[in-house]
Amino acid sequence: MRNSSIISKLDEKTEAIHVETHVDTVLDDLDTIELTQTGKFSWFISIVAAIGGMLFGYDTGIISAVLVYLNDDLGHVLNAGEKELVTSITSGGAFFGAIIAGMTADRFGRKGAIYAGCVLFILGAVLQAAAYSLAQMTVGRFIVGLGVGSAAMIVPLYIAEVAPAKYRGRMIGLDNMSITGGQLVSYGIGAALASVAHGWRAMVAIGAVPAIVLLSLLPFCPESPRQLIYHDNPEQAAAVIRRIFPNGTELQVSQKVEHISRHVQDLKTLHSGKSTIWKLKQLYVVPSNLKALIAGCGLMAISQLGGFNSLMYYSSTLFGIVGFSNPVAVGTIIAATNFIFTWVNLMLVDRIGRRRILLCTMWAMALFLALAAIIFHWIPVNHDLTLVNATVGWPADVVLVCMIFYVAFYSSGMGNTAWLSSEFFPMEVRAYSTMMLTCTCWGSNVIVASTFLTQMENTTPSGAFGFYAAICFFGWIAVYFCYPEVKGMTLEDIREIFQHGFGIQRARELQAEAKLKKKMQLQVQGSEELKV
Repeated sequence: MRNSSIISKLDEKTEAIHVETHVDTVLDDLDTIELTQTGKFSWFISIVAAIGGMLFGYDTGIISAVLVYLNDDLGHVLNAGEKELVTSITSGGAFFGAIIAGMTADRFGRKGAIYAGCVLFILGAVLQAAAYSLAQMTVGRFIVGLGVGSAAMIVPLYIAEVAPAKYRGRMIGLDNMSITGGQLVSYGIGAALASVAHGWRAMVAIGAVPAIVLLSLLPFCPESPRQLIYHDNPEQAAAVIRRIFPNGTELQVSQKVEHISRHVQDLKTLHSGKSTIWKLKQLYVVPSNLKALIAGCGLMAISQLGGFNSLMYYSSTLFGIVGFSNPVAVGTIIAATNFIFTWVNLMLVDRIGRRRILLCTMWAMALFLALAAIIFHWIPVNHDLTLVNATVGWPADVVLVCMIFYVAFYSSGMGNTAWLSSEFFPMEVRAYSTMMLTCTCWGSNVIVASTFLTQMENTTPSGAFGFYAAICFFGWIAVYFCYPEVKGMTLEDIREIFQHGFGIQRARELQAEAKLKKKMQLQVQGSEELKV
């Protein structure tokens, strides 16, 4: 233990909000509980919260089958524009749901927005299942979107605040596992109900099940310690920390509370008497916040605009275009690939790091999208996306293989990692910045969902997939220069790296220091055991 005191700069602000805090103890020394063995409780919280991901995942997957089997049940057969409306309106609702959740998350806590998301999703599912007109279907999907957006914004934020630093990537990854699991389940249900008359109604109604399960289990999960301290409940926060770190000593628990409290106090001092508009401005006028926002939202935009969700929303339509007789069943292969390789990311993200995974996978996404664009040359389609020839043959199989590899690299890399970017943001802007991250997701989603079929018609499938390949390639270059590695770092420590450009080099230095400190602590611990 170091005895000398140092001056710790908690953050560097612009002149308008310049705050320097002198502390007597090194902040890292107040966080030694992170080095202890964690218990099962934090995993339970993360698993329960991650059920919220199924709301997103199930809806993303099931609409693909619903579009195929709607027929004239809404009064007439939907054209391409109406299909894009039904698909994209949920993303529009999610955009506004994320904004509402972000604006209220600090005032009412993290769990409130998750409860609201569940209720909205159930209501929207009922409206969809009972729809006999395009208007009612659209309203139902918009309400579902409000719920999805609320849950999608809060769940990774909530998990990030309760997870131990060394497992945070994997625990947030559970949310993505739930998303891909929901997609896989939805494709299975879509295929199972394909021959049932009006089976699409059951498909959308079943979507309420994960929301009901989450509503039932959420009371067993606590509010995050950071939120409890923010609302002046340090005793409750200490109780939660004891359950998350059952092997920590009482001294370590109290030090963790003090560690969080110092940052919370700085936050309250900074925000005292400030308006919501002022708080939002701090995302842009504070250089470190802006760089974190660019890195996080940039990757999120690429993850959505790079073609994946167009594949998930319209996979059944796409594989019908290339000539497969059972496109929903073929889409299930894509969903299964997505689920399996999301698990791969979950196992690797805290071991080899976020940045390295991205750099190893994004170039391959661009490669297989480009190959698919080339192969579509041998699949001639009319302007209305009907096949010129009834049989396609080998090109259809090659497109499917390209899509499987594309999804494998997406799911093992960017698909999960984009949501981890919520860990970039300091607590004073974490709710608002995560709101912006989620809004970027859904705003980009709206663009993709509302333009994919039209883009396919006007630029041909080759043009559409070539466009997505270019986005992935240039995104790969952007990650190299702008996306730092933060594996194993506490949320309070991550705030420092963006004070040094985009923090690529600074992150390496901090992680090297952390490894050295851990090695020294283990040596000291070993020496003490030998003395005993």
